[in-house]
Amino acid sequence: MAVEEKRAWIMIVVTVASYGAYLAVVLGRSGSEPLAQQPYAAALLWTVGAAIVASIVLHIAVSLFSSEEDKVKDQRDREIHRFGDHIGQSFVAIGAVAGMLLAMAEADQFWIANAIYLAFVLSALLGSMAKISSYRMGFHPW
Repeated sequence: MAVEEKRAWIMIVVTVASYGAYLAVVLGRSGSEPLAQQPYAAALLWTVGAAIVASIVLHIAVSLFSSEEDKVKDQRDREIHRFGDHIGQSFVAIGAVAGMLLAMAEADQFWIANAIYLAFVLSALLGSMAKISSYRMGFHPW
């Protein structure tokens, strides 16, 4: 398995774990108060920060324990990486538009922040899944 494919798997696992932890914390706090009234900013920042640190540590570990031939990137690896990033970035644009629309509708900051965070999560998942499927099922550039 190429290092780039391993990195895509790391991104999926870290993204799902960190977003799951965020949801567990925020939804676990909800009681009789509305969800938008719950504190969320600290949980969001901590889970994003932990995801970044975990991703860096796991990428370093994969690089250290991979053979030299697995570390070599060829043209196909670069094209798959670019392809996955382009697909994933569509959700960043969708999240920006959703955040803008929620702001114009004067929605609570909670919903704006969570819409943007969900868009980043979906972007990472979709981009990583595109990379993995390209490695597994073959990559055919247009």
